[in-house]
This record gives sequence, C-alpha cells and structure tokens, in this order.
Amino acid sequence: MVNHTQSTKSISLENYGIKNAKVHYQLEPSKLQEITVEKGMGKETANGTLAINTGKFTGRSPEDRFLVKDDYTKDRIWWGKSNKAISPEHFDLLQSEIENYLSGKEIYARDGYVCADPNYKMNVRTITEYPWSNMFVYNMFLRPSQEELKDFKEEWLVLCAPGYECQNPEDYGLRQGNFSILNFTKKIALVGGSAYTGEMKKGIFTALNFILPVEKNVLPMHCSANVGENGETAIFFGLSGTGKTTLSTDQSRKLIGDDEHGWTAENTVFNFEGGCYAKAINLSEEQEPEIFGAIKPGALLENIIMDDQGNVDFADTSITQNTRVSYPIYHIDNIQQPSIGKNPKNIFFLTADAFGVLPPISKLTPAQAAYHFISGYTAKVAGTEAGVVEPQPSFSACFGAPFMPLHPAEYADMLSKKMKEAGVNVWLVNTGWTGGPYGVGTRMKLKYTRAMINAALNGDLGLYDYDHYHIHSVFGVAQPRQCPGVPTEVLSPRTTWNDDEAYYKMAFKLANSFRNNFKQFESYASEEIRRGGPQRYAF
Repeated sequence: MVNHTQSTKSISLENYGIKNAKVHYQLEPSKLQEITVEKGMGKETANGTLAINTGKFTGRSPEDRFLVKDDYTKDRIWWGKSNKAISPEHFDLLQSEIENYLSGKEIYARDGYVCADPNYKMNVRTITEYPWSNMFVYNMFLRPSQEELKDFKEEWLVLCAPGYECQNPEDYGLRQGNFSILNFTKKIALVGGSAYTGEMKKGIFTALNFILPVEKNVLPMHCSANVGENGETAIFFGLSGTGKTTLSTDQSRKLIGDDEHGWTAENTVFNFEGGCYAKAINLSEEQEPEIFGAIKPGALLENIIMDDQGNVDFADTSITQNTRVSYPIYHIDNIQQPSIGKNPKNIFFLTADAFGVLPPISKLTPAQAAYHFISGYTAKVAGTEAGVVEPQPSFSACFGAPFMPLHPAEYADMLSKKMKEAGVNVWLVNTGWTGGPYGVGTRMKLKYTRAMINAALNGDLGLYDYDHYHIHSVFGVAQPRQCPGVPTEVLSPRTTWNDDEAYYKMAFKLANSFRNNFKQFESYASEEIRRGGPQRYAF
C-alpha cells in the first residue's frame, strides 16, 4: 500500500550552516504546487498538472559535474572526461557559499530514501531553494512512512540552490558558474546554478553507482525493469531517447522502475527510486497510454508548451527536445509492489541507431553482450545539439558513462558474471531508423518493437540456429528470420534499404566507429570480448 501521509513537524537547518531560514518540511505535493503557482514559478495545465520552466538549463550539464578527489576516492574512481576531480578545499568553499546563500530564505526540506530493497536502503535529506524542486524529490525518491520519519537520520544530504551562481568559478576549480558535485567522504551532493531537476536525481544515483559495487557487492544499472506473470524479470538498458521508460511500461507486465536499478548477489533486481522521469516529446495517449495517463495532479511537467486554455502540445520542442515529466510510480496502475523483481531472464540493450543499419532485434552471445555493454551505443540526430547536421554515433560506456564513477570494465565484469549465473538471454534492440538513415528512412514503429520484445520474452523467436537466425555479415549478431506480428522484411535492415551498396557503406561506417571507440577499452578487455564487436573492415 502506498503511503501518501506526510509529516507536519518543523525542523531546524542551523546544524547545516543554514541560518534564519523559513523551512517548509515534508510538504504534500498539492501544497508545493499551490506555492509554486502563487509565486508565479509555474502554471497548471487544463487537467491540473503543474508545469514549470527550468530556465537556462533544460538538461544536465556533464561538463560541470565533479567528484571530490580525496583519500577515499583518489585510487577508486576512473578519473577523466566523465569523472572530473575537484579538491576537498574547493568543495568546502562552495558548500559554505550555498549555506550562506540559503540562509534567511524560504526553503523546502524533504526526507526520503533510495533503494527499494530494505537491505540496501539509503536515507537522503534534500534541501531545495524552489518548491517545485522539492515536489520533484517527492516524486522521484522513495517516500518514508510516518513511523520511519520519527527517527529519520540521513546518510546523504542534497543541497540544491539553482539561484546561486559562482561568480569567480576559476577560483573554485570550476568551469563556469553552475555545478553538480559529489563528496563521498562528507556524503553531500551540491547543485548550484542549475534548476534542471535531473541534476539532483542523477547526483544521488551516481553516488549509488559507486557505493553499491564498492561496498555492497551490488551491480548498479542504468536501466528500466519489469516483471511478467511468470515471475521472470526483464531488464532494459539504454541511453536517453532509446525507449527505456516506454518499453518497460507495458500493460501486460508489472513495472519495477524506469531508470536505475541494482542487481544483488541474491539474484534480485530492485528499483533505486520511487517514481519515473519520462521524456514527453511527442507523447500521445494512443502510443503510450500508461505514461500519458500518469500526467495528472501530482506530476511535474518540465519545459513544455501549452496554449491559453492549458492544453499541452507535446510535439512543440521550441524550448527543448528534452521535455520531461516526473511522477510518483503509483501514478502507473500496473506496478510491482515493492519495486523488487526476481529471476532476471532477459536483458535488452536499446539503441536508437540513426544510421539505420542495425537489425531491429538481434540475439547476442556473451562476448557480444559484454562488448555492446561496454560500448553503450546510440546516435545523435540532426538538430538535437548545436552543430549536429547529420547522424553522429554516440557511445556511453555501460549505457550511462556520466553516472558511472568506476572503470566500465568493473561494471562489465559484474554484469558478465551475473548473466552467466542467471542464464539470461541478451538482445540488442534498435528503436531507431529503418529503410535508411535519419532524414531518409523512418523511425521503427513502436508496435513492431513491442511485438519483437514480447516475442523474445515469450520464447517465440525460435531456436538459436541457421533456420531461425541470420548472422549479420558486418556486426556478427544473430537476427531472427521471423517474428509474430512483424513483417519479415522489417527484420532485415538491408532489405528495407533497397540499395545494398548504400546500406553496406553505411554499415561499415558505423562498424568503424564502434572499433575506434573501443580502442580505449582494449587493454582491459579479453580477446573473447574484443571479438564480440564488428569483425569486417571497410577498405
């Protein structure tokens, strides 16, 4: 049973260095929405859902994400492009700046926790400058009962001050005035200068991506998950825009979670969070009825466009293509309670291939699974970022490099062991383009992707042999020859192009991108894993 009851007690934040503040503690979402509207910080849609604008930042700012480098982290974290170091001294200065900034203000505090499995539960206290930021935290973190709140003691603290901007960033080890920083020794996350709510969520989940494997022997995964009537859990890895939320939200299966999970030594899968943070671009009731129905009072829409009557135009991306909606998981009817699954049997790697050359579904060998997990491929399409005028390959190790503090090989090694122990099937699913690249071909129909995934889950894709599968001549993956509910020609990307020369030219181009990206991991990968990638070269 979901507990919506909230505490009415007040708390002091003086011990955090925040003085003379008017603190609102554990307010209900309806009250936070009311305050947001009264302060002119948001508007209500026609059905009463709160809509806000996150301002300058409509997505995460990965270049401004830092981890404190100290005695605990210096030899453990994979320092580099994704994991930028900042000194403890600079962190302390910024923490003091934010504490002083929040002092004397009207601010909002919330206690919650992450990790649905009680064996791995971690309490988090979040202090936000904006009421709607606090509403986001209510949606996304797990909600304690009244009893749990009585003696609540946080393990981690989040300080979120979007209105604070560092005036002399170079003096603090920063690139510019905004930042998102984790300190694993002090167990504090700082967010400053950005109102994009995902910075808070991903900050805490980045912390878990370090803590769980290092201290708990749990594999953290940037994935969604659901469970069927037979009790078998399916896991969906994928980067933003590949369909993790959409494909895991299925009327015939119970949703465990849509973004971050842990896979335990006991072979269970648990949700990190208590809600969903779904992309809203082109959302429709017909295509995604569960997500569309979750957008109601209590949900939080970000950076959408609506008319004077409050009707939302989900196709309008004039603010950003990264329009979002957060909602508590209980807004979805068909959910697993608690958010824990057992017996993982199928893993899906989702990629939106804008080159249009990968099969819509293919079965991977263990070596191929490790290779594609380390690669974490999807593609950027024209218009999504400044300067992108044609499809560009995008690789993010473990399908979540910006959130993974350890070396990708460590996560890949854990995943490989768990896959072998659990005897899972691993599938590569292209939710991107068919019949040509972006601008020529068309996006794979959602109904076909759902049919292929359901066939894989139900064991309807036949035996793993020549009669049922064709080995792709460039990528080496096994693509099924037939699938219930999907036209046969759709299963072969080459056939959909109607131009073999153009198809293979593009396939070799993408294969070479895979190989070039993987060079950074070759010294860590076995010969077996290296052979899991494309084997044919273009001349």
